[in-house]
Amino acid sequence: MARPSTQQQRRKEVVDAALAAAAQHGLRSLSLTDVANQAGVTRGALLYYYDDLDAILVEAHAAGMERVGAERAELVAREVGAPAKLAVAITAGLPTGPDDALMSLLYEFDVLGGKSPLHDELVQRLYREQLDLFRGILAEGVAAGDFSLTGPLDDIAMNLVALEDAYGLHITGGGSITVADARRAIALYAQQAGAPLPL
Repeated sequence: MARPSTQQQRRKEVVDAALAAAAQHGLRSLSLTDVANQAGVTRGALLYYYDDLDAILVEAHAAGMERVGAERAELVAREVGAPAKLAVAITAGLPTGPDDALMSLLYEFDVLGGKSPLHDELVQRLYREQLDLFRGILAEGVAAGDFSLTGPLDDIAMNLVALEDAYGLHITGGGSITVADARRAIALYAQQAGAPLPL
C-alpha cells in the first residue's frame, strides 16, 4: 500500500486527470476509462484509490468548492475594507479563462443537478458559501459607510452570485465574453447597486 503522502499525491493526480478528461469529453459522457487513459494508468489502478468514477468526481467537485469557497474567503480576509474585499471576491470567483477545467466542471455539475443527491448537496452548499461571502462584504461596507446600497442587501448579494455564475459559464464555454469583460460588468453592477469598488 502506498505511503500516506504518496497516496495523497496519487489521488490528486487522478483528480487532475479527471478534470482534463472531463474538459475533453464532457461530464455527461465521461467514463472511468477516459480518466485512466488521461492519467496513463489502468482502470484497476484508479480503483485502488477510488471506488468508482462518481467518487473521483465528488473529490473533483470538492476541490472546485475549496477554490471558490474557502480559498477565496481566505483571499478576501487578507484585504482591508469592504471595497477591496469585494474587488478580490469578484476576481477570485471567475474562471481564469476558457481553459479553466476546474471551473468548467463546477458549471457542469450545476447543469446536471438532480442526478445525484451528494452532488446536489455540494452544489447547494457552494451557492450558500458564495451568497454568505457577498452578504458579509456588503454588510461590512454598509456598516463602515463605504456602501450605500440601492436595494435590499440579500437581493444584491444574490445578483452578484448570479452574475458571477452566468459570466463564468460564458467564459468557460468559449463565448465572446472575456474575464476582463466579466469583471468590468460585475463591478459596474456593484457600483450601480451602491457598492463601488476601488479605482
